[in-house]
Amino acid sequence: MNSSKIMVVDDEPDLQMLILQKFRKQIQNEVYEFVFAENGEEALNHLNGSDDITLILSDINMPKMDGLTLLQRLQEKDNPALKTVIVSAYGDMENIRTAMNRGAFDFVTKPIDFNDLHVTIEKGMKEISAVKAALDDRKRLVSVQNDLDAAHKIQQQILPQIFPPFPDRNEFSIYAEMHPAKDVGGDFYDFFLIDDTHLGFVVGDVSGKGVQAAIYMAVARTMIKSVAFQTLDPAECLSKVNAMLIPESDSRTFVTVFYGVLETTTGIVRYCNGGHNLPFIVKSNGAVEQVEDSPGIILGKFEAFKFGTRELQCREGDRLVLYTDGVTEAINEAGEMYMEQRLLPYLDTHRPQNPDNVVRGVVVDVLKFMGKATQSDDVTVLSLEYRAKKI
Repeated sequence: MNSSKIMVVDDEPDLQMLILQKFRKQIQNEVYEFVFAENGEEALNHLNGSDDITLILSDINMPKMDGLTLLQRLQEKDNPALKTVIVSAYGDMENIRTAMNRGAFDFVTKPIDFNDLHVTIEKGMKEISAVKAALDDRKRLVSVQNDLDAAHKIQQQILPQIFPPFPDRNEFSIYAEMHPAKDVGGDFYDFFLIDDTHLGFVVGDVSGKGVQAAIYMAVARTMIKSVAFQTLDPAECLSKVNAMLIPESDSRTFVTVFYGVLETTTGIVRYCNGGHNLPFIVKSNGAVEQVEDSPGIILGKFEAFKFGTRELQCREGDRLVLYTDGVTEAINEAGEMYMEQRLLPYLDTHRPQNPDNVVRGVVVDVLKFMGKATQSDDVTVLSLEYRAKKI
């Protein structure tokens, strides 16, 4: 197995000895590999000759080059997959605050609690894995910018295409489609079993169109899925993804997201809306209504926003229909928009259909409405029906 290489930057031999003692088991099992530098200058020289360092654990007070200067130099490397944890004396909040402003991932205080340090390292490794996966998706799409046919095929492969996706599960049924306005689009959908009793599902819409939006879409989708496996709270998930996306966004780029988690044993759906169109719930008793909004905002633009989670109870036969604004803002030849006022009655008159027929039916209804008008935005629809567990 490939161990994660961690560089410890500190001029105190005692800390190096404690690191080697406390993490001896992980070193023997090749989970971690530690290298050491006595100051920031030595650390930079090591990094210039090696690209396999994943995490840096650095003291602040060191000769030649201190930890704060090292952080500033690391920012110049523009490597989002390299994270730094700062070690500082307890109560040195001014330096800690400066370190965080210069891009430190986290901090620990002296005397070091090695259990806390282990948790911090594990958290850093998870974030690094998510960022690396996102960068891999982005590189894969960037490499085919000059071949839009290939880019289209890649994007379709990124999104789930096999239905039913979980043939052995009868508590729910799910289906989705994305129809880009260009060869590649900025809309996305995804769904995944977080564990045996929780299904995550998401629909998102990146600002803009074309290859740039598709790249950002791949990054956002990968981050959401990666963070979703760390928490069952949708608000916490979107809050973390928002913070991760901000460095990836330019002045015109952001993403709207509706993310939910279905508890398959009870039908309870916990969700958070990140500035996206609100889904409709088509109830088995005949009612059709939009779900209640939750505290949320577009992702990738604003820091320190407190996202909130709401929940709703799905009964057997209830269906959630998620969509992007390419549905409701589709324009016909007369310049009219499709709007929610057309979507709601369509869902009301097509309640008995299976999720795949509902999705395709909505898409077809939108295309019929558009007539000869050009499709100006991606059209994405996802339908999730709760069926309760059958014995």
